[in-house]
Amino acid sequence: MSEPTAIYQQPDELLRNLIRFDTTNPPGDEAACVGYIAELCHSLGIQTGIYAKDANRPNLVARIEGQGNAAPLLLYGHVDVVSTANQDWDHPPFSGDIADGMIWGRGALDMKGGVAMMTAAFLRAKAESLALPGDVILCILSDEEAGGRNGAGYMVEQHAELFAGVKYAIGEFGGFPTYIGGKKFFAIQVSEKSSCPTLVRFRGPAGHGSMPRRSVDNATYKLAKALEALNTRRLPAHITPAAEDMFNALADGLGGDAGETLRQLLNPELTDAVLDEMGERGRQFDAILHNTASPNILRGGDKINVVPGQVEIELDVRLVPGFDPEAARAEIQELVGEWGEVELMRHPVGSGVGAGYLDMGLYDTLAEILLDGQDAQAYPFLVSGGTDGRYFSRLQIQTYGYLPMDLPEDFDFMSTVHAANERIPVRSMQFGTDKIYQVLSRFHD
Repeated sequence: MSEPTAIYQQPDELLRNLIRFDTTNPPGDEAACVGYIAELCHSLGIQTGIYAKDANRPNLVARIEGQGNAAPLLLYGHVDVVSTANQDWDHPPFSGDIADGMIWGRGALDMKGGVAMMTAAFLRAKAESLALPGDVILCILSDEEAGGRNGAGYMVEQHAELFAGVKYAIGEFGGFPTYIGGKKFFAIQVSEKSSCPTLVRFRGPAGHGSMPRRSVDNATYKLAKALEALNTRRLPAHITPAAEDMFNALADGLGGDAGETLRQLLNPELTDAVLDEMGERGRQFDAILHNTASPNILRGGDKINVVPGQVEIELDVRLVPGFDPEAARAEIQELVGEWGEVELMRHPVGSGVGAGYLDMGLYDTLAEILLDGQDAQAYPFLVSGGTDGRYFSRLQIQTYGYLPMDLPEDFDFMSTVHAANERIPVRSMQFGTDKIYQVLSRFHD
């Protein structure tokens, strides 16, 4: 490993060091990784605090004082990663190997790459005595990939005072380019969908497995009908303000017929037909314009010779910003019809990002910095997944997904996250670090 006091000059090497900590969640065990970043801060005289609901799942908060001319700026990211089980990798997923101009490893994109950028920019600001308009807070979190209850949830619920006065934060899940119609667009995430786990229960007469019931009242038959509906039919289209801003910005940038096609997505009567015509591109946009319900867990009988009287599916339901969970339950009930009984397992966390809380006050500055030196345009991005932003939104903190990566056109970012062979171009690490460093010197409230 490089000397701690110099590692901020090598964000690519910093990322490789972070990848080598196996922080697969579950169980997470982020302590060693978080401790490593704490040591980097200590090497430059930065005071840190460690806060933990579970000693093996700690969170780090470090702060550099600014000139007091702006509210504090929060940089936050998580160091836990998803599993690599049953994935076939070309390079060991916790090696941090460099090959073909890429750094390979779990977390390279989600989100140890972003944590390395933030940490390097933060350390550089201290080392170079950067004139910061306001304080800068670096928060390294555990447990995002399994709900954040040991990470951002714990910090917001138990240590909200550490973030007093913060209006804006930099986090995941934006900063990467999308290429449409030969043009380059950089996403700046401003909003996200919310998670609303939902259960569907199917009932029918139990019986002996030697005499299967081939009838419509069979619980497994009802399950099959519901799965068919979930697989072949969309829930209704819902056009949110965040989606309007996103697609209007892309349409303006494209212009011509392509731009008008994108704008048609904002007409609920045309949305689904236009998405179908778009093919793979339409699949990427589909979840931004609909609530979605993915049947990911199925439970049935417990004995091979017994026809079950009840089977269940758990749906990963994602709601567009501001959508009422009970209204979503009714949508799903209508979709599965009389076959099953739908109930909410848990309401969404947070009321800000999920309810459409938006403060675009820092957006123009972020876009200007990101586009400097680029033949590209920026657009506000509504992500179909969720981040720790939903917790910080409770404190009325607007998160911008802003981890700048200058990726080539043939690099499919969305398909590489959480997949085998997750990787990031080496040059993107310095690119992103430099952009975040500029943000530290220019942010305002």
